[in-house]
Amino acid sequence: MNSAQGLRRAGSDPNTAIVLLITVLGALWSLFAAAYAPDAAMKGQAWLLLGGFLTGVALLVGSIAGGGVITDEREYNENLIKAGVIASLFWGVTGLLVGVVIAFQLAFPVLNLEDFGFTNFGRLRPLHTSAVIFAFGGNVLIATSFYVVQRTCRTRIAGGIWPWFVFWGYQFFILIAASGYLIGITQGKEYAEPEWYADLWLTLVWVVYLLVFLRTLAKRKEDHIYVANWFYLAFIVTIAVLHVINNLSMPVSWLGSRSYSAFAGVQDALTQWWYGHNAVGFFLTAGFLGIMYYFIPKRVNRPVYSYRLSIIHFWSLIFIYIWAGPHHLHYTALPEWAQTLGMTFSIMLWMPSWGGMINGLMTLSGAWDKLRTDPVVRMLVMSVAFYGMSTFEGPVMSIRAVNALSHYTDWTIGHVHSGALGWVGFVSFGALYCLVPWLWKRKGMYSKALVDWHFWIATIGILLYITSMWTAGILQGLWWRTYDALGFLEYSFVETVEAMHVPYIIRAVGGVLYLVGALIMVYNVYRTVRGDAVEDDENVVDQPALEPAQ
Repeated sequence: MNSAQGLRRAGSDPNTAIVLLITVLGALWSLFAAAYAPDAAMKGQAWLLLGGFLTGVALLVGSIAGGGVITDEREYNENLIKAGVIASLFWGVTGLLVGVVIAFQLAFPVLNLEDFGFTNFGRLRPLHTSAVIFAFGGNVLIATSFYVVQRTCRTRIAGGIWPWFVFWGYQFFILIAASGYLIGITQGKEYAEPEWYADLWLTLVWVVYLLVFLRTLAKRKEDHIYVANWFYLAFIVTIAVLHVINNLSMPVSWLGSRSYSAFAGVQDALTQWWYGHNAVGFFLTAGFLGIMYYFIPKRVNRPVYSYRLSIIHFWSLIFIYIWAGPHHLHYTALPEWAQTLGMTFSIMLWMPSWGGMINGLMTLSGAWDKLRTDPVVRMLVMSVAFYGMSTFEGPVMSIRAVNALSHYTDWTIGHVHSGALGWVGFVSFGALYCLVPWLWKRKGMYSKALVDWHFWIATIGILLYITSMWTAGILQGLWWRTYDALGFLEYSFVETVEAMHVPYIIRAVGGVLYLVGALIMVYNVYRTVRGDAVEDDENVVDQPALEPAQ
């Protein structure tokens, strides 16, 4: 193959001009919003938008002037993945830090500083959830999906400049959303707080993400589409549909920050939880199952335990999950038949979920000794165990009689975090621990002992968190339904709040430990990337380079 073949400069690509046009139009709209927005909040955010778009314009013009970015079809695009790893760690620590702050605010309300409105619980809580789910989790998914699809298809990521547009466009969306929360811009919808203009930008970024992924699959050098890519593709497609429909709204002004939903009343609630639960089902489950199906087999050097089981797991999960949202609306104005439908499908979800768990765990057949010798495998396996536990607890809590006790209590918080910290967090950390030596061509992490410390400290943190919330939630549920001989409530609401003080302190301590584990990881990654002497890890094998096309 000629050495010049496969080389192409993005500056000569018309796609670069399209991206430049998008950023210029965004900058013009932001300038008008900064000047004429009807509300002060939008005026403030418009300057951030203008700064972001102008930065993009400057970088693109500079790139074009220099001939554009070189795209070499003979190599994988690993710089994109490296950027995703760094962004994931940054947003992960940020989101966890905010989570610790609001945990202490709940334990000690005096920490809700009245003179600084942007620091109160109401502003910081959506910042925390968005930072850990969409900023940390989203960046992990984008980085791992681009890595996996390249390696399993034996081809460079498609699209030239567009994958970079996806990465930087997504970071820009995170900044828009996060700054909006702090100054009070929100739709008030769980997991869907960003306002209409941020939603439009994310829609554009996400559609490009889908097209890049599909184009890479289309030009693959392998006939077979590896199972992990099924889950990644399902996650990308479904999140696009969920996002668009749940955010159908009419802006009050095309230069303002306020909008009104296309739905109202119980229809709005049903649409929201169709979206909200499937943000869990497809963003926090399907996408991360893609990580499980690639990184566990790769780390232990074993094939997936059962290909047939992976097929059953995929199609049953995809079909059943989409119907589970109404279990969030038990004992509401939603018709009872719809509540029952959501409950029924939630219970059915237990079977495919545990099928996937079994598939992930049994992949270690013949390599169980790695649980003792490799802390990264231990973290990945622990994540699958938490996946199994969370997907058992969820269907149980969806049963109407159980939900009568658990609804609106901290039991739900414990359930959410057993999945978020145990499943999503650990599988993400495990994938990143795999990626760092592969991407930066190291023999292993700087310190295997620090990986071990991260695992045990974070695990203790999770256990403190979820056990305190389970205890608190069940106590709340029982106290709220306890009556005296005269038929009055035995306990006042204030008494139940006072009883939460100790569990909330334990929850905050658990969050601190989990954050400490993440900080240990950041230090370990920093030393590894810097090239400091690493421990030779027999579990880290060189990843093959892209084979030249024949």
